[in-house]
Amino acid sequence: MNRLEQFKEWLQQEQIDAAFINSSENVFYLSKFLTDPHERLVGVFVFPEAEPFVVAPGMEVRQVKDAGWPYEVIGYSDHEDPWDFVAKAMEERNVQAKKVSFEKEVVTYARSEAFLNLFDAPEIVNAEDRLNDMRVCKSPEEIEIMRRAAKMADYGVEIGVAALKEGISEMEVLATIEYELKKQGVREMSFATMVLFGEKGGDPHGNPGDRKLKAGDLVLFDLGVVLDGYTSDITRTVAFKSISDKQREIYETVLKAELAALEASKPGNRVGDLDSVARDIITDAGYGENFPHRIGHGLGINVHEFPSMSHTNDGILREGMTYTIEPGIYIPEIGGVRIEDDVLITKDGCETLTSYPKELQIIE
Repeated sequence: MNRLEQFKEWLQQEQIDAAFINSSENVFYLSKFLTDPHERLVGVFVFPEAEPFVVAPGMEVRQVKDAGWPYEVIGYSDHEDPWDFVAKAMEERNVQAKKVSFEKEVVTYARSEAFLNLFDAPEIVNAEDRLNDMRVCKSPEEIEIMRRAAKMADYGVEIGVAALKEGISEMEVLATIEYELKKQGVREMSFATMVLFGEKGGDPHGNPGDRKLKAGDLVLFDLGVVLDGYTSDITRTVAFKSISDKQREIYETVLKAELAALEASKPGNRVGDLDSVARDIITDAGYGENFPHRIGHGLGINVHEFPSMSHTNDGILREGMTYTIEPGIYIPEIGGVRIEDDVLITKDGCETLTSYPKELQIIE
């Protein structure tokens, strides 16, 4: 059963009469059409029985069809109100809705209002709950794309490490990474690439700038690519020229925590336990206050998606789930260490999709 049929089956089971799917990632998931529509409306409208349709700017109608969408595509011009076309399509399908569904987390108030105004005060069900559950376990085709995206992330770190030399700036290394990846066909990064030197790495989400590299710095790389609609996300930390005993202790603690979380990544285990296993190691080493974020996040079409890998998550790991494991220790005056891998839950354990070496490297 394909994704659209699975979603329609859920509508039938929940007696939902109409669904409006608006986020770029879920439009892609259901239709295979990937776009960034900016302020323009793109939506998939799905019903338990009637034929679904896509609404998109007229200049993108051909792309929707080329992506493989077999049903009606309704295009509109910038001077037209797309909701007029939606209302007409609903009328043609004789859709009468007492219960509707849309993505409560991402649909704007204006669009939710426009959708709800098509009906007479319907009950609302959150579509994200079902779509998150559908997306959390990846198909073999999705996994193969994510493997390739992870390899490109590995290559990005390799480029960055090779570019390190005394006096080079964070932004110069960053530019080298992205330029070389684009030469390999990567059109888009998963997020703003991070290259942080020395004390700059003490901020988990620091901003690269003109800081120059010098001996004794830790260098933190955090990057990922978008490939065929799917993302990757890797973090590696290396030392430049030399490393202090304190820096080495921090690195080895983070590595031990990351390996322990990977060891616990098995189907049937509790999601939150991965965070707890890693956090206990870091806390016992005296750095608990220096690990301010969760162990990781779901990974797929979005670089941050369901589930949130925090210690409070009582969900169960299932075969086909993909997520990151990324413990870190951050000390402002010393710098930061984070080690991150992309993880796939297999039948009896896990596979790390990212493979750039994690053993401590001192770059000469």
